[in-house]
Amino acid sequence: MAVNSTDDVTESKILLAEYACLKEEQKTRIGFRDNLLYFTLAAATAVVAVAVQSGQSRVLLSIPAICLILGWTYLVNDEKISAIGCYVRDQLGPRLGELASAQDTVFGWEVYHRNVAGRSTRKRLQTAVDLFTYLGLPMVCAAAFWCSPTHQPMVVLTSLIQTLALAVLGWQFLRRAER
Repeated sequence: MAVNSTDDVTESKILLAEYACLKEEQKTRIGFRDNLLYFTLAAATAVVAVAVQSGQSRVLLSIPAICLILGWTYLVNDEKISAIGCYVRDQLGPRLGELASAQDTVFGWEVYHRNVAGRSTRKRLQTAVDLFTYLGLPMVCAAAFWCSPTHQPMVVLTSLIQTLALAVLGWQFLRRAER
């Protein structure tokens, strides 16, 4: 027989449970996002090794495809990580603070860490790393393909489409870096 006990359920407890779930999701997404960078570099290294050993420059065009897919996944995860922080900072914290009649900011870390010295420099450096990994590296591989002696029209067309897609991805990284 189930007992209906709503006495233990309060809005504050619900908000704290939501906070715990969001922070767990954020932590998981940060780990996944950061590992994408390492995986991208490992995959690119493996492809370059295959291209060099086989002498097939068109194999290099798999790197832009890899970087597009993994770069977009990286970007989407980064967006969700930021959205969680923004939600906690702008919605959840103030609501919980209001319920608790708190004098100071609830979840102060969400605001504090955004104002520490050097944050903007670190953000710019991270954007540079992201752009090198997901845009620069694949463009070097595309250029290496273009400089090779043999070109098939469909493969060249594929490389041009990849270049356009990489430009869009790069623009998205730069757009996100402004925040």
